[in-house]
Amino acid sequence: MAMMGTQILVTQGTDPYRNLAIEEYLLEQVTAKTIVLYLWQNSRTVVIGRNQNPWKECQVSRLEEDGGHLARRLSGGGAVYHDLGNLNFTFLTHKTDYDLNLQLQVVLEAVRSLGLDACQTGRNDLTVDGRKFSGSAFFHSRQGVCHHGTLLIDTNPQDMARYLTVSPDKLKAKGVDSVRSRVVNLKELAPGLDVSKARQALTQAMERVYPGRVEYLTDAVLPQEEIGRRTQRFASRQWRFQSPMAFAYEFSRRFSWGDIQLRLSLEGEWVKEAQVFSDALDWQTVEQLPAFLRGAHFSPAGLAESIAPLTENNPQLIGELQDALTRETI
Repeated sequence: MAMMGTQILVTQGTDPYRNLAIEEYLLEQVTAKTIVLYLWQNSRTVVIGRNQNPWKECQVSRLEEDGGHLARRLSGGGAVYHDLGNLNFTFLTHKTDYDLNLQLQVVLEAVRSLGLDACQTGRNDLTVDGRKFSGSAFFHSRQGVCHHGTLLIDTNPQDMARYLTVSPDKLKAKGVDSVRSRVVNLKELAPGLDVSKARQALTQAMERVYPGRVEYLTDAVLPQEEIGRRTQRFASRQWRFQSPMAFAYEFSRRFSWGDIQLRLSLEGEWVKEAQVFSDALDWQTVEQLPAFLRGAHFSPAGLAESIAPLTENNPQLIGELQDALTRETI
């Protein structure tokens, strides 16, 4: 591997909208032969994936009544709960330097240095003894790649269960009975561990996996006006909740790649408008579905045929969805 420059930014703020704004800014600024490790924390926040329905994933009213925040990130994937017992990591690289295995190696080495036998399982989970302590999601811009995830260190499990709404189908697919039973705080496995020690373990692992020049950054290097503008967008109700749509038909299923919810408004026997929610990591294909469903004939074959052009983007996602739509009773 060619030598790369490493930048590490640890932000002190706990505003989820500002933290997401910083992440987006860093992604747009990252250059070739540089990798950025961004470490951050949110206070009492549910962060949903780019294409998720907030009302389906989160007890929004309860969260807001308790002074919490609902945030929507740029990447796909499912909803997660953040509090100050949780440490978030983001790797940002130019697309020519992206190496997921190396980035996961940083996290795994950090946790193993704490005396825990961590491993990767499933599509994006890191576990110890079969219990999840970290999940990842991904976002590709024109030039850069963002890989971000969580480290559960001392997160409040009661609050996690209080605010997150996990579908029974998802739990069944994981072979567990509740969201609390499938995750674990690292502090439970390594008594005495706290966020500060985990942060130090991550930065040290980063220096081992990516040897070379390391530059530590602070919030002071960021353009405050630009970050403020982006913060407002991430905090806006339009971004977080999106516009509701009256619908005449709803289709919901869970697949090997995640769950999906289609809502269709109709004009006669044709689809007038479509809205799609999903926790699929492939957010790009999901975002394109409404445009292909509009104008489709409202029949199993018509709906399945309308999305056929997207097969080349993601054969598994579109193939499984087409098969389910073909067998749907309308």
